[in-house]
Amino acid sequence: MCKEKIGRPVRVTSIGFNDCDFDKVLDIIDSEGEYGADMIILPEAWRGFESEPETLTGITVSSVAKIAKKHNTYIACPIYRKCEDGKCFNSNVLIDRNGEVVFVYDKVFPYWEEFESNRNLHVGTEAAVFETDFGRIGMATCFDANFPEVWKRLADLKAEMVIWASAYSAGSTLQAHALNHHYYIVTSTLLRDCTVFDITGRELLYEKSDSINISRIVLDLDRGIYHENFNMD
Repeated sequence: MCKEKIGRPVRVTSIGFNDCDFDKVLDIIDSEGEYGADMIILPEAWRGFESEPETLTGITVSSVAKIAKKHNTYIACPIYRKCEDGKCFNSNVLIDRNGEVVFVYDKVFPYWEEFESNRNLHVGTEAAVFETDFGRIGMATCFDANFPEVWKRLADLKAEMVIWASAYSAGSTLQAHALNHHYYIVTSTLLRDCTVFDITGRELLYEKSDSINISRIVLDLDRGIYHENFNMD
């Protein structure tokens, strides 16, 4: 009997919720950090779609960054981000183990209702990948699920895991991206659920809660897909 070995384990925690008190969310993130997660992810617009845009030094990122540093973990923290020139982006901010902002993904395909706000919302220019200390991480947000070019770009940049923060659950759309491009996809949504697809497109996990969903999973980033040679014995 062969026991599968995990080569490069990554402990990921997805926290899904909607309309939750800010201090309560911080307490939850703090509690989850104590479990030793390598990455904690939060849902899109978790401060509310009508919340005021913030800079990267605002209360949201600053508060989450303190927890990241305290527990030596990465945290993906979506916000509506305000820039010095007045532009606003639907951004997912990656904070590293030292509590530093190391990467920002600006949503490339915002949903049209987002433009009806007074945020002077702009679109991101491209999908990108960041090299963490455990692997190459890509990000996509909500409506991006419907645009294959985003997911191909992440594959071209050799993403090993893609974090998808969202207001809804995309289901088989994400499964297709995982299957086509052979990276893990981990979700966190305002619908209080989490789905994890592996590099073959197989659903590893689906969990949903009526209140706050907390999903923990360990992924092996050393897995690969190789075609068998049917001409060999």
